[in-house]
Amino acid sequence: MKKLFALVLALALALTLCSAFAEGYSGELKVWVPDAAVDFTAQQVDAFKAAYPEFADMTVNIEPVGEGDAASKVITDVDAAADVFNFAQDQLARLVAAGAVEVVEENNAEVVKAENDAGSVAAATVGDTLYAYPLTSDNGYFMYYDKSVVTDPTDLDKVLADCEAAGKSFYMEINSGWYQTAFFFGAGCTLTYDSDNDGNLTACNADYASENGLKALKSMIKLAKSPAFQNGSSVSNATNVGAIVDGTWDAVAAQELFGENYAAAKLPVCDGYQLSGFGGFKLLGVKPQEDEAKLAACDALAAWLSSGDVQLARYEALGWGPSNLEAQKSEAVQADVALSALGEQLAFTIPQGQYPGDYWSLATGLGDRIIGKEFDDADDDTLMGVLTEFQDTCASYVG
Repeated sequence: MKKLFALVLALALALTLCSAFAEGYSGELKVWVPDAAVDFTAQQVDAFKAAYPEFADMTVNIEPVGEGDAASKVITDVDAAADVFNFAQDQLARLVAAGAVEVVEENNAEVVKAENDAGSVAAATVGDTLYAYPLTSDNGYFMYYDKSVVTDPTDLDKVLADCEAAGKSFYMEINSGWYQTAFFFGAGCTLTYDSDNDGNLTACNADYASENGLKALKSMIKLAKSPAFQNGSSVSNATNVGAIVDGTWDAVAAQELFGENYAAAKLPVCDGYQLSGFGGFKLLGVKPQEDEAKLAACDALAAWLSSGDVQLARYEALGWGPSNLEAQKSEAVQADVALSALGEQLAFTIPQGQYPGDYWSLATGLGDRIIGKEFDDADDDTLMGVLTEFQDTCASYVG
């Protein structure tokens, strides 16, 4: 039944594409992808043209622009920006607010929602509208470890004890607003920002000043007291490592570091709760177009580049973890140690939405105070005051 459903969806996509560009398009399109993906994307554009001859005469110019920079460049000069572009999901609300990204074509949206995992679809959505095509579910963090040192990766206290006994270090970047949420979200806290369909922040939902927040803060204070603790999140910059919280981008470095003892797992349980955090996704956006034929061509190309087969090919070529549900089931993806660990962890995370820039510096300040031992002897009332101030400051960014 599942295979039949997938076949029906694939047929629906094909019919959607055919109906969307029955007349084709022979003009120019500009595509932005990260430098490492330029050659791969060029190959896929050629395959797209071969599959759909009505686009054979279309010129596609592919330029290297990283997903972290693309949204800012699009917003700065929409007219000069790419027609189809990769970007990180936390930039979506800004793009929507600027009117710089087109709503996903209705039939394509149905296929996207059915074929990709829920986290990536949520990351591509603002309000109740799908604005982008998911490409990956591979931007998050988990734990790499030396299996000759760490005997039980499921419990943070045991991981720390093993590292301490072996004279090894445990790395986690607790003065980062990204990694710090592992404790707060895991303990049951919320810190999110609502946005309207135009991408404007409308409310801050935060309950750090709570018993759950107190539990999370105490866990970070306890972690920082461990002789094994080192603040950091980059395998390449770490030494004497027993375990490190990092991401798939450092998988090769982690394999080289640990050799035959290389292993990875979801984040451990800490003080009775599962560490959580942010999940991240790469998306593909289409710029609004005045020419309907060009818009149809952009949608068709975006649907192709984000399809399950291309996601799997992209994983094989570049190591990007697919968001497509069928691609995730492939033997190659399932056998990937880092992606498997991330896949387990993503079940406990939330997609990173839009956060004010000041949030990140605020979180860094909190982490620095923990690392600086400012709270080592603080009582609950003092810590609750710290959390209340943090929460109130987060709320003040909306207005």
